Amino acid sequence: MNFDAALTNVALLWLLTTPHEFAHAWVATKLGDDTPRLQGRVTLNPLAHVDWIGTVLLPAVTSLIGAGFLGWGKPVSTNPSKLWGGLNGMAIVALAGPASNVVFAVILAAVAAATAHANLAVANFAAQGVRLSLYLALFNMIPVPPLDGSKLLLAARIPVEIYSMVARYGFLLLILLMAYTQIGFTLSAWSFDAARTILDWFR
Repeated sequence: MNFDAALTNVALLWLLTTPHEFAHAWVATKLGDDTPRLQGRVTLNPLAHVDWIGTVLLPAVTSLIGAGFLGWGKPVSTNPSKLWGGLNGMAIVALAGPASNVVFAVILAAVAAATAHANLAVANFAAQGVRLSLYLALFNMIPVPPLDGSKLLLAARIPVEIYSMVARYGFLLLILLMAYTQIGFTLSAWSFDAARTILDWFR
């Protein structure tokens, strides 16, 4: 039961989901869909993107029990019929979220390096954010609804009926994957190695 890790992960998730969901909303708007703008999602206000189960409860529980890390922000709604490219456009919107996590990981690595001698607590928090941001990028590419990777299945023209059936049990599938497989630990290992590489750039 790691309470420090749980508190840190939840705090970081609040920080990291904001640019992630903003990226979805911004790219969708640029591709012609005004749905995110009408719903107030093209903003960097964290309260606009919080999902109390995905951003607070589940990340806290999975961190406490050491079952990897499961969490997400409030999904951004898009209308494929308004997007340039239709389902292909939706895939671009989906990829924008994980891509923003990679970019933000680099920014946090720069912050960690800049504050390493001035404020060790801030540097450690930023360094932890690098790993978690990369973890979220990888986690969100799992092709299970409602994660971003599942939108690539639609772009690959998986029948909507099959996608809808999987989506009905997507939440349960994610819980089972994290609880009974090594995927959570594998993603943690990959994100740790990638974070170490990025942090080394700024040494």
